Amino acid sequence: MSDTIASLARKIGGAQDLQSVVSSMKALAASSMGEYEQSVSALADYFHTVELGLRVCLRDSASLPKNKTTDSDRIGAVVFGSDQGLVGQFNEELVDFALQTLSRPASPRIWAVGERVHARLTDEGLAVLGLFSVPNSVKAITSLVGRILREVHELRELYLFYNRSRSDVIYTPFSQRLLPLDETWRRKMADRAWPTNQLPEVIGGGTETLRALIREYLFVSLFRACAESLASENAGRLAAMQRAEKNIKELLEDLEGRFHRLRQSSIDEELFDVISGFEALSKYSS
Repeated sequence: MSDTIASLARKIGGAQDLQSVVSSMKALAASSMGEYEQSVSALADYFHTVELGLRVCLRDSASLPKNKTTDSDRIGAVVFGSDQGLVGQFNEELVDFALQTLSRPASPRIWAVGERVHARLTDEGLAVLGLFSVPNSVKAITSLVGRILREVHELRELYLFYNRSRSDVIYTPFSQRLLPLDETWRRKMADRAWPTNQLPEVIGGGTETLRALIREYLFVSLFRACAESLASENAGRLAAMQRAEKNIKELLEDLEGRFHRLRQSSIDEELFDVISGFEALSKYSS
């Protein structure tokens, strides 16, 4: 069916409305991405402070506090994805990466953060024990981390999977072994060089201080993973909106070009009819 001026005008109006929606989503994604990136940056200083405290406590401690676990042979994984779409291959690439990393005889316990990544994990035939909603703000991350810690506290081995931003690409899948905090981890942490020549001392109960710092270490690690995932998600959505914006602009240019050509053709036909009528009338009058 050939286009008419009216149909092209409707298509142009629809494309302009869609362009307005995409522009709003692009601005929201850019704002959210900046918020989560700032959170990750601010968290780095606190995480460094916690690590410094752990170095001191572990240097003076012969061993780590025993973890009361009832399921020491099982491993678990928390996969941070998205609740919403328009993020490209954000969830698909992460799940593929997690499957490659966890390829072993043992069947891991999996918790998904985000409906989209949950659906992807289920499609791969994995039994997902829990589903968490993706936080909609930096403040909401704290509540999510608390719920995750309550779910995984009995596991001996725990992995985190999430996308993190990189300078050369929009995001890339990343994994972190959060548990166990074993003797290998203790030695690695305790053997790091202290940044100054003045060595600190632990005042008061060293074991209680160590337990508190370990809780903060786990909390901050999960918080950072979630914040980096959210920053990457919004970076992916921003890139998707930029591509959509470019495509809509090209579509509008094509529609407007066709509209103007069709309108000009209609005007030319009307002028031709007027001229033809005038010439016929002139011949009749003469």
